[in-house]
Amino acid sequence: MYDRSEPGSADVLVVGGGFAGLTAGYRLARQGKRVTVLEADSTVGGLAGAFEVGGTQLDRFYHHWFTNDLEVMGLIEELGLMDKVVTSPTNTGVYYANQFFKLSTPMDLLRFSPLSFADRIRLGLLTLRARKVEDWMALEERTAADWLRELGGEQVYKVVWEPLLHGKFGPYAESVSAVWFWNKLKLRGGSRGKGGEERLAYFKGSFYLLALALADAIREAGGEVRTGAPVGKLARGEDGLWRASGPWGAVTAPLAIATPALPLIADMTEDWAPADWLAQMRRIDYIGNVCLVLELDRSLSETYWLNVNDPSFPYVGVIEHTNFEAPTVYGGRHIVYLSKYLPHTDALYLMSDQEVFDFSLPHIQKMFPEFRRDWVLGHSVWRARWSQPVVERNYSALIPPREGPAEGLHICSMAQIYPEDRGTNYAIRQGNQIARHIEEQAGR
Repeated sequence: MYDRSEPGSADVLVVGGGFAGLTAGYRLARQGKRVTVLEADSTVGGLAGAFEVGGTQLDRFYHHWFTNDLEVMGLIEELGLMDKVVTSPTNTGVYYANQFFKLSTPMDLLRFSPLSFADRIRLGLLTLRARKVEDWMALEERTAADWLRELGGEQVYKVVWEPLLHGKFGPYAESVSAVWFWNKLKLRGGSRGKGGEERLAYFKGSFYLLALALADAIREAGGEVRTGAPVGKLARGEDGLWRASGPWGAVTAPLAIATPALPLIADMTEDWAPADWLAQMRRIDYIGNVCLVLELDRSLSETYWLNVNDPSFPYVGVIEHTNFEAPTVYGGRHIVYLSKYLPHTDALYLMSDQEVFDFSLPHIQKMFPEFRRDWVLGHSVWRARWSQPVVERNYSALIPPREGPAEGLHICSMAQIYPEDRGTNYAIRQGNQIARHIEEQAGR
């Protein structure tokens, strides 16, 4: 037995203060358990961290969710924050061959001139056929590239899908599973209005405020949330208690939930964990992200989400956030995100913030000839080393179980969100599931 009144003790320790860890901590704290959440960063939220622009919080990386993302909506309603949710139709476009094309509705698709009329029909039918797939396991043996070629033909693949796959996964593009792409098509297809337009939702004031509200709810339920608390070691002592430790100190508990990227969990446990388990934790590759955030004195375009299908442009997406959330929220500043997925060894990832900005300017000016450097009121660069697990063929066989190699350790990571892709909605679902699993185990 352990003394839960001892300083530094808890019923459950949670490593990681992203949405999975916060949700699990919230659920368990509400069940009466004494929870301690440990977050390495100075703020909670993980990839949903924020910084200040124009007197308000702005997401470091662009965020929205789909209208069929029910887990996040349910949590927001439970926290009494539905007045913070805004849902709107958004403009989607494609940049291809130095031209802009609107691609928000079925009618836009029929006008998409880079494809022949027959290929436009094939593209439309492709999305319909993909959304009708019910047995996703049948796609596990296939790559997205082969599957998309089969469904839409070579020209549709070359113009529409190949640039996006390479922009998202870089050197891994040809090995990405068809399951990953199928889910993307299914999810976006289920978030449309009556006219076929895509509708997205946003949390006013940044997703970070939702993470803060969740952390506050944990504290109100008697739990603790510590920031600036990186965990270097996670091990189970002879007394049966898990001990998470770092330069900040240590916390002990009978149960531990680890939510960081799988290789980081392996690093924390390598002193004692079996070699085969550590190898499994390090088997799944991750790709990083660089996000350049521009604060402009005017709008760059009318498009919210611009997919870049031009390999000469260094970013895969140009997202003008203030075509969704009004510029007045940010002191009149227009906010544009430029996002690039890439290996953490890539030259762009390793550049200084100023070098990233200077490197990007001529590319932006080529895409938007009227753009001038003096439009820029401020800029920030954010990097995420563990941004996206690479979902390969037969990915389900690579995912480690949620039970760790020693009693009382639970794994709850974005790499286990499958067949769906990582995202706030599914991180919340993961947190709900692991809390429910722990409660069921306790009731046996």
